[in-house]
Amino acid sequence: MKRTAIVILNYNGRDYLEKFLPSVVRFSNDAEIIVADNASTDDSIVFLQQNYPLIRLIHNNENGGFAKGYNDALAKVKADYFLLLNSDIEVTEDWLTPLVQEMEDETVAGCQPKVLSYRDKSHFEHAGASGGFMDHNFYPFCRGRILEQFEKDNGQYDGETEIFWATGAALMIRADLFKKVGGFDEAFFAHMEEIDLCWRLKKMNYRFKVVPSSKIYHVGGGTLAYNSPRKLFLNFRNSLYMIVRNYEGWLFPKLFYRMCLDGVAAFHFLVKGEIKSFYCVFKAHYFFYRRLDVLLKQRKVIKETSTIYNKVGFYRASILWARYFKRITKFSDLNSRFFITDKDL
Repeated sequence: MKRTAIVILNYNGRDYLEKFLPSVVRFSNDAEIIVADNASTDDSIVFLQQNYPLIRLIHNNENGGFAKGYNDALAKVKADYFLLLNSDIEVTEDWLTPLVQEMEDETVAGCQPKVLSYRDKSHFEHAGASGGFMDHNFYPFCRGRILEQFEKDNGQYDGETEIFWATGAALMIRADLFKKVGGFDEAFFAHMEEIDLCWRLKKMNYRFKVVPSSKIYHVGGGTLAYNSPRKLFLNFRNSLYMIVRNYEGWLFPKLFYRMCLDGVAAFHFLVKGEIKSFYCVFKAHYFFYRRLDVLLKQRKVIKETSTIYNKVGFYRASILWARYFKRITKFSDLNSRFFITDKDL
């Protein structure tokens, strides 16, 4: 058994497999490579069987999205570390070694590489950039990407650092911890389930790191475009799911304030004539209310299993205020005093 299993979740992604699997095979000799197929209806399976007969193929019975797809597949995988890798990623030489080395520290639950854009390799990519953070209203952002603003990579974020969350596009995580906390919440289907997972593990005093000496290039939006109404719905809904499950303070005042911010976003979409986006916000809230009772029960269980909450990577201010009122577009221009570091613990 190899210590690391690289697991690529595929759904009708034959073109991406053909384009990007060669780099994974070439530069990942120390890992077992596995493709987990989410009941694809294209010729992905035939392509893999004909061109990569030595790659292990796991057949999921349905397309349960990112969360269920990985839960089902990883239940059949034995390794010390799982490396969840999107199919639309080009990896680089020696990308794996620094990640594995970081995991030698047993306080580290998981880590991620530096994620650059495949379409513009000089800039950071949306999904993770150089490490994920969270503001006090629970909006995620990254070193190298604040909301819709992407920075050019000039090496300014090449230092390894502890982060709040690691991207699911290229997430290395301890297999035993993934299974201990029950993996991803399958109700998320896709988007933000990795932040929820990281948050739960941070509440058990584990750490997440970004390792920029490991570099990958991500197409992004390969399965679901970043500007699609479906993705917008999932992001708004899953963000509310995540807050209820994990926020430790007085829940309903925080939830009410966050819902007000969502209302402002919905009004903004309406003014711009983006009716589908406007509808998606309200649809997200409707589905959230339907599941609130279940979420509150999950919240209780998560609180009971929490130990010491490692809040490193938390930003004690509003990223919306910083971006839209202070016009900050670079992570390095944010006030460092608002970030919780290990010195604050």
